[in-house]
Amino acid sequence: MARHLITSAIPYINGIKHLGNLVGSQLPADLYARYLRQRGHEVLFLCATDEHGTPAELAAAKAGKPVADYCAEMHDVQAKIADGFGLSFDHFGRSSSAQNHALTQHFAGALASQGLIKEVSETQIYSQADGRFLPDRYIEGTCPNCGFEDARGDQCDNCTKQLDPTDLINPRSSVSGATDLEERETKHLYLKQSNLRDDLQAWINSKSDWPVLTTSIANKWLNDGDGLQDRGITRDLDWGIPVKNGTEDWPGMEGKVFYVWFDAPIEYIACAQEWVDAGKGSDWERWWRTDKGADDVTYTQFMGKDNVPFHTLSFPATILGSGEPWKLVDYIKSFNYLNYEGGQFSTSRGRGVFMDQALEILPADVWRWWLLSHAPESSDAEFTWENFQAAVNKDLSDVLGNFVSRVTKFCRSKFDETVPSAGEYGPAEHALIADLTKRIRAYESHMEAMDVRKSAAELRAIWAAGNEYLQEAAPWSVFKEDPDRAAAQIRLALNLIRLYAVLSAPFIPTTAAKLFVAMNTLDTSWPDDVAAALGSLEAGHEFAVPDNLFAKITDEERADWAAKFSGIRT
Repeated sequence: MARHLITSAIPYINGIKHLGNLVGSQLPADLYARYLRQRGHEVLFLCATDEHGTPAELAAAKAGKPVADYCAEMHDVQAKIADGFGLSFDHFGRSSSAQNHALTQHFAGALASQGLIKEVSETQIYSQADGRFLPDRYIEGTCPNCGFEDARGDQCDNCTKQLDPTDLINPRSSVSGATDLEERETKHLYLKQSNLRDDLQAWINSKSDWPVLTTSIANKWLNDGDGLQDRGITRDLDWGIPVKNGTEDWPGMEGKVFYVWFDAPIEYIACAQEWVDAGKGSDWERWWRTDKGADDVTYTQFMGKDNVPFHTLSFPATILGSGEPWKLVDYIKSFNYLNYEGGQFSTSRGRGVFMDQALEILPADVWRWWLLSHAPESSDAEFTWENFQAAVNKDLSDVLGNFVSRVTKFCRSKFDETVPSAGEYGPAEHALIADLTKRIRAYESHMEAMDVRKSAAELRAIWAAGNEYLQEAAPWSVFKEDPDRAAAQIRLALNLIRLYAVLSAPFIPTTAAKLFVAMNTLDTSWPDDVAAALGSLEAGHEFAVPDNLFAKITDEERADWAAKFSGIRT
């Protein structure tokens, strides 16, 4: 049994996330965590809400609520939605926690003691209309690199280039929209990332098994232009973690807070402390401190490509620069973007499906299956209602659902709701077992490699193999002349349903649970020996015919939903 630490990028607190956010981090992380648990490994799966910085303040102001109250409410909303999608976090924390306050301040002190913090007098943007300095994310404008018109003052989400607010063309306040901005002098703390460039480059170079998407973005930031730059870790904001040197005040930094990019990744560690303090686990240090047992932990992060620079460079710089024995990530699984019907998801225009809306119209497993089977791994992916309808109806209804329905209903009509005892397996059954053994080993290989789409394709092929066997065996015809032969065929098919429940649980856990209940079994063991697994439900074992697993999406429903989520006001 191995030990696996898994984190997914922590979502901003400013509202409910769309399906692209879900498939870009949390959902594939959950898939991997569920699979590893099934294989008997010890897993700690952590996530949290990212509650500091501009997004929180702007969203709270828009909602007319104090930012602390807004964040508390939205954390509960996001936690409930995550539960609705079956995301199996061991703990879903908060970056505003007391644990993260203390740990962030500790890291700042440790970095300062290593000579990696400098105080910089700099020019920042001040808005007369807003009466305040505008942190990077309070400023929007046109990216000088790619021309994207809604780039932020810290980074362009379109091309991922790191920016300063003064780089933007036609900058404007994201608070008021004001363009009468001026530059004023202020002081901030900077992390001297450039001092760690060689260490970071050597570390990145050692990760030969990482996705090309991950390493290419990291190397771009390390080597483009002037290379890795020192970066500010404080901001002129009211909401956030107060700037301290460990537990001591930091002279000259009164009234400032740590920049969200600095404190948010530290929440991964703090979240483990919250997990312990909530009484859910014990000894968080054995997961995070290499001097306390974390040497044998495999740490995997899941995120969208826009988060890669912070997780390959900035957070590792914090860890390495501290000089303390913290666990570094072993593997970063990064994803491209999921687009919506030829464009981007848009909260402001109501374009695309958001997580709460998705759960209102269809069960979570339907979304889980489509998103994971179309995960944007090698390139951006596209959600269209036509593709969604076709894939769901074919894969879930016609293949898996139809198999379960035909087998259980036929058995009930001919042998009652018990596994039939007569008949022996013949060449067709043994051929199926051999084929499934090969496919299941391939499925395991894809899952362990975190190849999400390949895993889904192999699972679909495993479902299809059962359908093909059933169609060729035709027990409904065989029964007329050879009831014992039909009994053997159905006995194998009923065991296939239990096997499908086991294999499908990481992808569609609610449906898998329904199948275990219907098959009246607590045997959820992984099929290391496929032949033995297909004998788990013995002759005479009682079962129940489940309700229809998946309703087909109609053309009318597809058209209604396409119009509803188009963002077009009528």
